[in-house]
Amino acid sequence: MTFAPEPPYRHGSAGRTGVLLVNLGTPDAPTPAALRRYLAQFLSDPRVVEIPRWAWWPILHGIILRVRPARSAKKYASIWTEAGSPLAVWTAKQATLLRGFLGERGHPVLVRHAMRYGNPSIASQLDALKAEGATRVLVLPLYPQYAGSTTASALDAVTDWMHQVRHLPELRAVNRYHDDPLYIEALARRVEAHWQREGRGERLVLSFHGVPKRTLLLGDPYHCECLVTARLLRERLGLDPAQMLVTFQSRFGKAEWLQPYTEPTLIELARSGVQRVDVMCPGFTSDCLETLEEIDQEVREAFLGAGGQAYHYIPCLNDDPAWIAALAAIAIRHMQGWPVEPPAAGLLAAQRERALAAGAAD
Repeated sequence: MTFAPEPPYRHGSAGRTGVLLVNLGTPDAPTPAALRRYLAQFLSDPRVVEIPRWAWWPILHGIILRVRPARSAKKYASIWTEAGSPLAVWTAKQATLLRGFLGERGHPVLVRHAMRYGNPSIASQLDALKAEGATRVLVLPLYPQYAGSTTASALDAVTDWMHQVRHLPELRAVNRYHDDPLYIEALARRVEAHWQREGRGERLVLSFHGVPKRTLLLGDPYHCECLVTARLLRERLGLDPAQMLVTFQSRFGKAEWLQPYTEPTLIELARSGVQRVDVMCPGFTSDCLETLEEIDQEVREAFLGAGGQAYHYIPCLNDDPAWIAALAAIAIRHMQGWPVEPPAAGLLAAQRERALAAGAAD
């Protein structure tokens, strides 16, 4: 097996700590060609589609990748900004803010962001961290609730990269933070700020990304962790159980997914006489296609079309200061025991002299 070339190394250099934020991904452009590349990578992941390759490949390449890219491109075009994909913009901003926040608190670490599907890839950003001198890397997926199709898939990509590298950095990974007090607090403040500006709806609907029900029955903890997040947020907001609903969105295919489904639930609320709702997506830390197009456009239209009078979408955490503080606290907790300050310059110089005396080239 051939390993990737190692970046240049200078003896006497202090090892650094890096944090890699990982989000799901986005196409490079709102075009059918870009969507075809993105969907091919996304829907080829066995963590995402748990169907035998021999059965799935003809469907994927013979039908889905011929039809869906053009339809998805129109959806992406409806939310695309001058700066690009909202998911890419918010994720990059979170990385920049996290770097500054950690630095101000005495943790001068490297921070980069990557996408599980699309660009920048996890492998390219791990390469970049190594080239910058990172000898310790914390992988921090931007998925508060663990799921095999998200968190585990991101770690699969890290493992694939590890198989190609000769000199591995020390690696740690965050699996979940669905019940982290500061994450819950950031969500609560987001809701309260909305209520202060717009008033309170009759129901607060929490829409989480859906996954096939089969995954729950096979042991995936995602459903349970979504419910824990919802319960903690409801308790923090002081709501009665009847004032908050948990739903699941973004179904794909004909199999049964986690229920209740978001859009049918909102339609039923409108038909039952609920006139005003507030809708939030706690499982998404950055606004993206699933929040801006599906929830803020499609589901809004469905609710109003069924007789609802007022539909308010509460944006994701994005660059909210409370969220960046929570993200930093999570990172610091998982970096415990790693050096914060580099060794003294004199110690590094002595290490370099010993290495050169022993025959090191540099």
